[in-house]
Amino acid sequence: MTAQVSVYNNWKAAIDEAVLRTATVKVTLHTSGYVFSAAHAVYADLTNELATANGYTNGGSPLASVTWSQTSGTAKFDAADLVWTASGGSIVARWAIIRVVGTINGQIDPLVEAILLDDTPADVTATSGNTLTLQWNGSGIQQLS
Repeated sequence: MTAQVSVYNNWKAAIDEAVLRTATVKVTLHTSGYVFSAAHAVYADLTNELATANGYTNGGSPLASVTWSQTSGTAKFDAADLVWTASGGSIVARWAIIRVVGTINGQIDPLVEAILLDDTPADVTATSGNTLTLQWNGSGIQQLS
């Protein structure tokens, strides 16, 4: 299984904002009913987010140890891996969506990127007692130059 990452158009304009250094960044999980569009700009544009159940909380989970840096024209975004533990039932998702919580460039809760969890594409399932882990690349979640 290989994840496929797509960057939202508005994110490229927002990445230089100083507010990002202190912002809360969350990841939401979505079903196969979500249809990616690079034109989606804010959290309100998203559909088919998982309901609060089985170890997932609607609205997403915050990333920990978030870092933003820019060196020699390359912006890097990174954080600690994110883990959900399924409890009382399975967590079933097709997409993970990263967003910033707050207002940047006049947009409320702007989207960063969409991650298709399995490029088959297929749903990814964590059964009760198991984990669904987003393990970021060693080079960071995202690098833009």
